Amino acid sequence: MRVRGQDEGRRLGPAELGEDLGARATLVQFSSAFCAPCRATRRVLGEVAGMVRGVAHVEIDAEARLELVRELGILRTPTVLVLDADGRVVRRATGQPRKADVIAALGEAVRRPCP
Repeated sequence: MRVRGQDEGRRLGPAELGEDLGARATLVQFSSAFCAPCRATRRVLGEVAGMVRGVAHVEIDAEARLELVRELGILRTPTVLVLDADGRVVRRATGQPRKADVIAALGEAVRRPCP
């Protein structure tokens, strides 16, 4: 898994994602249909979102959302973006993530307690 820092303050919201943001953070996964690591990534992100209150997991079919993929420079699947509560991209990673890495990345995104 390769990790990159912030995407120059880029923000995503429900209009781009097709779903609401999490109250504290959102894990955005770009996947493709025949990607085996995408299935494992879905499981890991779903588990983490279930463990941490106020965190949402949104999966986006890269093939169906080519305009967004191009706009964000997504080059392979799975790619995971970690968004803070305001939808700012605070972390980007490609490849299958480890649960511990996802939890650590969430630490950067979660800045305030969940209401």
